[in-house]
Amino acid sequence: MTQPKIYTDRSNIVWLHRFTDVLIPLISLYLIVFLSGGDSWQDRYLVMGVLGGLLFIFAAQLVGIYINWRGRSIFSSFKMIAVAWLLTWVSLIAIAFLVKDSQNFSRIIIVEWALITPTLLMGYRFILRLFLSNIRASGKNHLKVAIIGAGKIGQSIANTFHKHPWLGYKVVAFYDDDPEKVSQLLSNTKVLGSCTTAINAAKSHEFDEVFICLPLREEDKIKQILTALTDSTVIVKFVPDLFNFDLMHSKWIDINGIPVISVFDTPLSSNFSSLIKRVEDITFSVIILTLISPIMLLIAIGVKATSPGPIFYKQVRVGWNGKNFNMLKFRSMPVGSDKNVNIKETNSLADNPNAKVNTKFGAFIRKYSLDELPQFINVLKGDMSIVGPRPERSNYVSELRTKIPRYMQKHMVKAGISGWAQINGWRGDTSLEKRIEFDLHYIQNWSLWLDIKIIFLTAIKGFINKTG
Repeated sequence: MTQPKIYTDRSNIVWLHRFTDVLIPLISLYLIVFLSGGDSWQDRYLVMGVLGGLLFIFAAQLVGIYINWRGRSIFSSFKMIAVAWLLTWVSLIAIAFLVKDSQNFSRIIIVEWALITPTLLMGYRFILRLFLSNIRASGKNHLKVAIIGAGKIGQSIANTFHKHPWLGYKVVAFYDDDPEKVSQLLSNTKVLGSCTTAINAAKSHEFDEVFICLPLREEDKIKQILTALTDSTVIVKFVPDLFNFDLMHSKWIDINGIPVISVFDTPLSSNFSSLIKRVEDITFSVIILTLISPIMLLIAIGVKATSPGPIFYKQVRVGWNGKNFNMLKFRSMPVGSDKNVNIKETNSLADNPNAKVNTKFGAFIRKYSLDELPQFINVLKGDMSIVGPRPERSNYVSELRTKIPRYMQKHMVKAGISGWAQINGWRGDTSLEKRIEFDLHYIQNWSLWLDIKIIFLTAIKGFINKTG
């Protein structure tokens, strides 16, 4: 029987990761202090190194580094390590200030440690992945997999395993009750027989794992197969056929032992993720407002000097959970002109700059999106986020929610100054359907890394390349 050894190997590697993740921060800090020559190794560095390692494995567990590591790409692991180390670093800085001991550490050593440690953590995993990949390429340390159901989802899984041999899965056979598929070669794998043949092969230990990839409508057959496979020691995994449903971005959750599919959800639904997002918003908005305050002052003077009326323009928009808020902009139109504009026929509704009567100075600031700068005040107040779907007016929301599927789900998160749709070109007079598609992708796949990527690309595409 090989299964117990397989699971022991997996568990051992996870514990190896944890053990190494504790040691690397401590060892790297020691080497940096030793090589610096200007500071000696002291107990406070020992405490910081040990605490850094322990906090990192806690953060790593929190972001999911140790879960399903075998089926994850190395780049995804790198991103998760970066996030976990960022959380560790912020926690250590906060602790140092709370105990009022930060002045006793060398700033140069701490900065070097902050940069070198995640590099070493990533390098260790890259070397281990390379080592395991070479072993698996030679036919060792892989799991033999059979797939029951040679349909779309079964072939998709087989293609994934073939394309990424480093995952350590080798598909040895398809099984399907469709007689026309038997003996065919699908996704580089032969269909060896029916589901009954698969059950007999499982009892004969011809493979390590079996993936059941049958349509949900074949519930009775799935139950029969699962019952029959209880008379074997093979590992059984059921892959629900979600291609026929709008569930491809769903996730499994556990409620007191009861498995539940969370169909429409976002990582930001957790309190911890919301806290990270809020800290991100406050940090970036304070930094950005500090940097752009001279520009905002000049724009305020320009608005006031070129057109009578208030400097700011407040417009009611729909944000998080469908609640209204006052979005701030520098006024780019004469007072009252927006009441006479009919935007109903435009494709992008409220965001079409050509549908509005701008002042000369207003046209200038709108051309370079400078009228949007006061929205960083909205972010600081908590009405908006730096990154998120662009908000619309309430009357347009009432109309669009009946026309565009899943439109209201964009309000599962706070509205943003920039977003995934905007940096991919879906802004201004473009398709609302595509914009919602990209907004939903962002909501379902949110991460701190994705937000930082969007902020960086906005700085490039939003101001240098306005057509983007």
